[in-house]
Amino acid sequence: MSATAGQAADGVRSLADRFGIEPGMVVMEMGYDDDVDQDLRDALTDRCGELVDEDTDEVVDAVLLWYRDGDGDLFEMLVETLSPLADNGVVWLLTPKAGRDGHVEPSEVSEAAPTAGLQQTSTVNAGKDWSGARLVLRRGAKAKK
Repeated sequence: MSATAGQAADGVRSLADRFGIEPGMVVMEMGYDDDVDQDLRDALTDRCGELVDEDTDEVVDAVLLWYRDGDGDLFEMLVETLSPLADNGVVWLLTPKAGRDGHVEPSEVSEAAPTAGLQQTSTVNAGKDWSGARLVLRRGAKAKK
């Protein structure tokens, strides 16, 4: 029995499970800084291998975008995630939780994501200080690139 199956049987899902990351996936990371959740990064790299940076030429299955209030224009950053993203890929927008430095209001995400051609499908607890919003391409959005 695999660790994942065992965790599912116990009702406990790992961070990598919650993010839908599987072995062999190519995961790009943007917005890395010394405040990111290292446990989350470790869980994801244990599952899929090294994270690629935003200069990659590869098509990616998922993007981790660490974004804090003051990091720049969220819309523009979300648009940047689309170019390398596979048609069925997912963007995980990671923002500091309420009360933490750099917290991003949910309304900012709900405004920027659709404008960038993305729709939010769920949220996860991404660690002690971070929340994750799962964003996927809206139907027909990829054609606009």
